[in-house]
Amino acid sequence: MTQFEYAQKGTVTSLMRAVAKREGISARTLCRLLKAGTAVIPHNNRRSISHPCAIGAGLSVKINANIGTSTDETDLKDELKKLAVAVKYGADAVMDLSVGGDLRAIRSRILAASPVPLGTVPVYEVAVNADKRGGDSLAFDYRDVLAVLEAQAQAGVDFFTIHAGVTRASVATLRKQKRLLGIVSRGGAILASWMARNKKENPFYEYFDRVLDIAQAYDVTLSLGDGLRPGSIFDATDKGQLAELKLLGALTLRCRKRGVQVMIEGPGHVPLDQVVRNMELEKKFCHGAPFYVLGPLVTDVAAGYDHIAGAIGGALAACHGADFLCYLTPSEHLRHPSVEDVREGVIASRIAAHAGDIVNRIPAALAWDRKMSIARSKRDWKTQLRLSIDPDKARAYRASSQPQQSDVCTMCGKYCSIKLMECAGVVHR
Repeated sequence: MTQFEYAQKGTVTSLMRAVAKREGISARTLCRLLKAGTAVIPHNNRRSISHPCAIGAGLSVKINANIGTSTDETDLKDELKKLAVAVKYGADAVMDLSVGGDLRAIRSRILAASPVPLGTVPVYEVAVNADKRGGDSLAFDYRDVLAVLEAQAQAGVDFFTIHAGVTRASVATLRKQKRLLGIVSRGGAILASWMARNKKENPFYEYFDRVLDIAQAYDVTLSLGDGLRPGSIFDATDKGQLAELKLLGALTLRCRKRGVQVMIEGPGHVPLDQVVRNMELEKKFCHGAPFYVLGPLVTDVAAGYDHIAGAIGGALAACHGADFLCYLTPSEHLRHPSVEDVREGVIASRIAAHAGDIVNRIPAALAWDRKMSIARSKRDWKTQLRLSIDPDKARAYRASSQPQQSDVCTMCGKYCSIKLMECAGVVHR
């Protein structure tokens, strides 16, 4: 049985108890969220991980880090380093987006090394396998799709991004829209190209019941992908995006009916004034399913700093219903990310998620900031550094500029406002 099916029966599982304890809520509360479909626990029933997590309404906002090889960068050792760094700095989940090298071997190593839930985009392997067979990445059919899903589920993958909303109808809607940038999702582009060539429906959509069979058997959470997400702020919230979102809402109900955990992926490039509306539309059309957002990126011109553009949008999204933030790195749109890019991306997204948790009054988030404020009031540098979201960087900055008076910093020195107020008799709480 899946965690969703257990929740429907009111059965609190050991996994629910473990995750609820980490979340700081009762297991019964988590069970009710799972039953309503407003939360998920991505955890393949063939896999054991030390750091499972729950994603959804009323919980702390989680973040995902993407790693994986490209056709130009196939060093597995490098990807394993990225995995370790992502986990060290607080990623709650990781996705293997590999498209270069031996994908099964790469995934096997990453699965073995990952203490957090691992997701994939199965259509990538479908296309890569087809290319290796005959030099044509679009030479596949539904049987190839189902075979990859089955193999990945057996291997222990915890969640799949399934681009079942890229259908002949939704793509037709998009064509009428005349976007600046058409389809920027790699998975969405593969499937749209396949449909155009074969004049057939998307196999992930046409055979969705078979997809559900596999997901239910292994308790793989389906992350219904946003293959038509906007790649430009000028394409945000257009008819193509909304056509797909409405279709994902219908598929959400099919998932729940089949006992499969489901969440929804969202935009993409969205200007700041449309972020809240996008969160509201997803909750409305997709029946409160957890929302997994890329960014959102609030500007198109932040090349080299897209982790910041994404964190701005992510913070606002997290305040208004986003449950899971997919990180962006400084190298987004420019190159394959480095280990350092991964670290910076994770930290930026964690800041965004934490900002949302504060607004949403998550007790642990509020307690964290309160402890930091108290440490600052006491000029307790050891505690301040320990409580920093990136303690390594905070320590390095502090050590690089050690003041003559070690109880202050070199920004204010002897004019430290906190120290002056102490001398004036103002007591900090």
